[in-house]
Amino acid sequence: MKKGLIAVQMMVLKKQVEELGAYETLKRLHDLGFHAIELSQIPMTPENVSEIKRACEDFDIEVIAMSAALEGPNENLTDDFDKIVKDMETLGCKTLRVGMLPIPYMVSREKALDFVARMEEKAEALEPHGISLHYHNHHIEFTKYDGQYLLDLIRENTKKIGFELDVYWIQRGGENPVSYTAKFKDRVKLYHLKDYRIAQLTLPEENPELSAEEKARRWNEHYYGVIQFAELGQGNLPWKEIIKAGQDAGAEYFIIEQDDTYGRDPFESLDMSARYLREIGYEDWFTR
Repeated sequence: MKKGLIAVQMMVLKKQVEELGAYETLKRLHDLGFHAIELSQIPMTPENVSEIKRACEDFDIEVIAMSAALEGPNENLTDDFDKIVKDMETLGCKTLRVGMLPIPYMVSREKALDFVARMEEKAEALEPHGISLHYHNHHIEFTKYDGQYLLDLIRENTKKIGFELDVYWIQRGGENPVSYTAKFKDRVKLYHLKDYRIAQLTLPEENPELSAEEKARRWNEHYYGVIQFAELGQGNLPWKEIIKAGQDAGAEYFIIEQDDTYGRDPFESLDMSARYLREIGYEDWFTR
């Protein structure tokens, strides 16, 4: 079976891009042994596009996917279609992803399916440019309508769009990432890797002046806050089985993402995840 390519989701480093610049941030990724990135939450200003292109050429880094909203106040496929296509051509990228179902469309089956129907139209419009469009899930898509997950409804009611499955959010949605991924065979190109951790419980600070209601609120905050994102190998997920499931479903790109590093330097978190993947046998997945 063809090996995958390990990449970094750049939203993990959005503050570093702001502080260090895109070029220096990508240089540091290269120094950690990464050669592929997915762009999200990085403003596609002319300067950033130029510096990303320069860094990719200098450090042998591939932009495997970029992100765009369908609509909204930021850069989107409704108002900025030509600009998005041009940026993708500049960076040699052929894969575009929509990062989430917008909040107004989360409230009903009909609204969600209306959104993905319009995604289908954009996927068709992108085809002549050689660009494929993919949808990234969170846990909200595991709400049920008439006994069926919304994510399954999205899959069954689309043909043009592919999927970027996020194994953390599948787990959080109450499904097994290994068996659930199999349902998306030949529809998955991008696969998000982040671990699912139940952290050690800490108790809120004692304060006798607080009301019973406030004490209960703080306790609940600590109790439910133990569900965390984690570096690969630092949580509860079975990574060899998950990665094989992604391969079997057709995924080409295996993208390390961590929404929160809880105070740890994101470069350190990415390095921890990379070292773990190398330790369990994926050393050759860091390059083509």
